[in-house]
Amino acid sequence: MRVVHLLRKYNPAEWGGTETAIQRLFEGLRQHRVTSVTYAPSIGSSIAADPLTEAGFAVKRFRACVPVWGISTERKRQLIAVGGNLMSFDLIARLLREPNVALMHTHTLGRLGGIALTSARLRRIPSVVTIHGGFLDLPESMTNNFRNAHRGGLEWGKLFGALLRSRRLLKDADAVVTCNRKEAALLKEKQTCKRIVVQPHGVPTSLYRKDHRESAREAFPSIRDQRLLLAVGRIDPVKNQRWLVEQASGIFRRHPDAMLGLAGACTDEAYGESLKRKIDELGLRQRVFLTGGLPPGDPRLIGLFQSAEVIVLPSVSETFGLVILEAWAAGTTVISSRTSGALDLIQHGENGLLFDLGAPETLHQAVDCALLHPELKSRLAATGGRVASAEYDVTVLAGRMKYLYDQLIAEKNALRNSAG
Repeated sequence: MRVVHLLRKYNPAEWGGTETAIQRLFEGLRQHRVTSVTYAPSIGSSIAADPLTEAGFAVKRFRACVPVWGISTERKRQLIAVGGNLMSFDLIARLLREPNVALMHTHTLGRLGGIALTSARLRRIPSVVTIHGGFLDLPESMTNNFRNAHRGGLEWGKLFGALLRSRRLLKDADAVVTCNRKEAALLKEKQTCKRIVVQPHGVPTSLYRKDHRESAREAFPSIRDQRLLLAVGRIDPVKNQRWLVEQASGIFRRHPDAMLGLAGACTDEAYGESLKRKIDELGLRQRVFLTGGLPPGDPRLIGLFQSAEVIVLPSVSETFGLVILEAWAAGTTVISSRTSGALDLIQHGENGLLFDLGAPETLHQAVDCALLHPELKSRLAATGGRVASAEYDVTVLAGRMKYLYDQLIAEKNALRNSAG
């Protein structure tokens, strides 16, 4: 079976949770004899290392643009990095010419998703849409930001969106896949979808069992003999690292041997600069460090997971929380804000700890609880590890996706035969 996967963005230099989830899906599907072909917009810079191509997956690039007049180049770059509704004039022809495609799987909404659905309809093959970053399950502030993304400019792409029926994407797709139950419930309530499937992301637990702590210590020597608090995620307002840094001084006063690591590529340059300024303003340069982007499965990143006392996730929104599974696989306790993704995975006091962003004292209480009670911390991590191994194996979850593909292809063939 040969499946085309359409991505809104694929830049290895800005690797994040979505890219990790997609790579692991491809690896799992390969175990079920599914060939995955990726289509993604061209990027201007040269690519030093591409984890997908290095893993043996085809990546094909097409021309795309932000269809808005009157906004700055920097604003366009930011829209490409996160959330922009892109347009392409050569993609549909490329998808129609791609040989031996059994199914079209788009990992993006908007106009590009509409192009994927149009090409699937013309080829008379099934289409699947996966929602990665949330659609209905978003905080009001994020929804408003997306709505106002083109303020000050003229969005000439709306006409093409209407022609591609991009607003009907979720209704017309043969299946819509989401990674959390809340998003699925909202879709059932507010959208008329043919089929909604809850499919969590997976984690290769065996990858996190090998001890890589020395690789982390060699790369980041400041963590030696320190109690590391680690936040993993792209440097972006949604991941909320600046808020965590603001809380760090109080944590360090109570735990003088603690330090904070922020691991992830920067996808919002302005936010990244403001984060660095806040670290300097608070005099925390010796206590807080940024790793930059680290490739998936990198021994340094796994070693940081394993070296950390706790993983802290202060996200404003998280539809799943792949980092939680990675922490559990590495044997590390998780402390997370109450996002829908975290609430789907964490049972407070059983396999992790939760806190409220609106009540910072709950973060401090959770950190104190973990650092001052090692037996509890170990129990939380062990319980989480069992959950990751039993319920989130990559190959098993990919098998479920392959079964969905088989069902949709059989249904499409039956419909075609009955019509013929």
